[in-house]
Amino acid sequence: MRVSRVGFYLLCTLMSPVILVGYLVWVGKLFAAGRSGVSATAQGPLSARFSEHNFGTRQDEAADRLMRALPGVPRLGLRLTTGPVLLAHRVTGYVPRAFQYPFEGDVPPQYEASARIWFFDAAVDRYLPDVAQFVILGAGFDTRPYRLPNDTRVRVFEVDSPQTQMVKRETLQRVGIDSSAVTFVAADFEKDDWLACLSTAGFAPGQRTLFLWEGVTMYLTGEAVEDSLRKIASTAQGSVVAFDYFTTEALESRALYWRYGRAATKSTGETLKFGVDSTPPSRERLAELLRSCGLSLADQRTLGDDTPTRRSWGGFATATVEKSSAYL
Repeated sequence: MRVSRVGFYLLCTLMSPVILVGYLVWVGKLFAAGRSGVSATAQGPLSARFSEHNFGTRQDEAADRLMRALPGVPRLGLRLTTGPVLLAHRVTGYVPRAFQYPFEGDVPPQYEASARIWFFDAAVDRYLPDVAQFVILGAGFDTRPYRLPNDTRVRVFEVDSPQTQMVKRETLQRVGIDSSAVTFVAADFEKDDWLACLSTAGFAPGQRTLFLWEGVTMYLTGEAVEDSLRKIASTAQGSVVAFDYFTTEALESRALYWRYGRAATKSTGETLKFGVDSTPPSRERLAELLRSCGLSLADQRTLGDDTPTRRSWGGFATATVEKSSAYL
């Protein structure tokens, strides 16, 4: 393992000028896409799933095909950044920690998008057999609906902004991915009543549902996050929401990584806005927030230290509807 690791990074270092050029090409295109109204940050989770597929750790043919065809992904940038890395992998057999599946050990901030894939996949595997509906909130370029077995009886909905959703649907059609089993619902979480839009599209609030809310909460206002949680709490008893979140530490830290991260997302038009109170234990602060919105914390993983001097910067969680607030 150590020899293959050294060989992998040696090859990557030798090819680093090529990777750097590809990165610059990609970043330039990413900022342009952000100004077009299409979510620039939605590329991150797709890129992670694309990489895992090509490293052979998690099969996701839809992610591979979608990534190669998205108008916001420069073909040259994709080849120059991924080609040398995949070549180093084929020569050495080494898989970087960021793309190992399942992700194990502590999760550094730069690996959050990769590490959470396993958490959300596990939630789908655990809860989907017991629900009638599967709703992906802020779906972006999520490809989980296109990995489900053909005989899946669960009704699937994707909710996202009109611009991002239009690009996704057009790209899915162009690469030949069948999306006929998915109901697409266009809504803005800060402007629209997304639950009303869902219901108009055929969603049944009285039926048990799994909501997947990946990589979204941190880009919304606190009011929008709480409103969405209350909407979920108004659905059928036994419904579940799986989500990730940042704490206020990520929004306020003066550490170079977080200052750069906030500036980078802001430059694409997607400012970090919401964080759970980081006062330790942050799990309790999250549980309090969920209870105030009518939900019960079921499972949670704290990311980062959770002490008065080194506070947690985020986490993964699932919450359940114990008793629908629609009937309170």
